[in-house]
This record gives sequence, C-alpha cells and structure tokens, in this order.
Amino acid sequence: MAYWLLKSEPAVYSFDDLVKEKQTCWSGVRNYAARLHLRNMKKGDEAFFYHSNEGTDIVGIAKISKEAYQDPTTTDDRWVAIDIKPIKKLKQPVSLAEIKKVSSLANMALVRIGRLSCQPVTDDEWKIILQMAGEKLS
Repeated sequence: MAYWLLKSEPAVYSFDDLVKEKQTCWSGVRNYAARLHLRNMKKGDEAFFYHSNEGTDIVGIAKISKEAYQDPTTTDDRWVAIDIKPIKKLKQPVSLAEIKKVSSLANMALVRIGRLSCQPVTDDEWKIILQMAGEKLS
C-alpha cells in the first residue's frame, strides 16, 4: 500500500463534506505532476486529507476506492479522476507550521512543493504525521 496527500480548500470541499457524502470523485486536477500521482494511486491506498488556504492542516484520512478513470469534468482524455472514501478524522489536526518544525519531514512534498494538490507521502512521513496527530500506529 502507498500513501498520499490530497489537498482541498475547506470552503470548496472539506473533510466533513467527504464524511457526509461517504464517497466522492476527486476530479478537476489540471497539473501534470499531480496527474501522474493520481494515475499511480491504487484501490486501498490511503491519503491524508489536507485543508489548504484556510487552516493549512492535515485533518483526516481517506482511502482510494476507485483507481484513475476519465475525469468527468472534461472531455480531454489526458485528465483523470479517482474516487475516495473517508476513513477517519484525525484526533488533532497537524498544521503545516508544525510539520515544518520537524527536521525529518523537511523533504516531504508538502514542504518542498507546496502548491501540488496530489502528492506522495513516504511510510516514515505517514508514521510521523500520525504520531503528531495523536493516532496509534497499526
């Protein structure tokens, strides 16, 4: 299983929206690097749900429920979407400011490539973020 981070502005689509809907199509991504990451996501992979612009916090965990398919928001077949389901809201959100203070997270894509909406998370980064959120490691 691989780990990812997906960004959304909470005023547009929040983690609470995902919980309420139980599943959503993650569409509208128009960045080439992010598209490659979407194509690499596999059913069952997990992703941090990150609120961008307002709050800048990792707030929850989602699961990839459907692998890449034609993005329904465009007729251009180069762009893909995935489906995600919520797993859980984190016990405590982990802010970008907190992440930047941890030297072992200095190479995390969230720190290095801040504007990328879909990005990989390493196993070690995943564990550190979960610990920071007060979650038990499985």
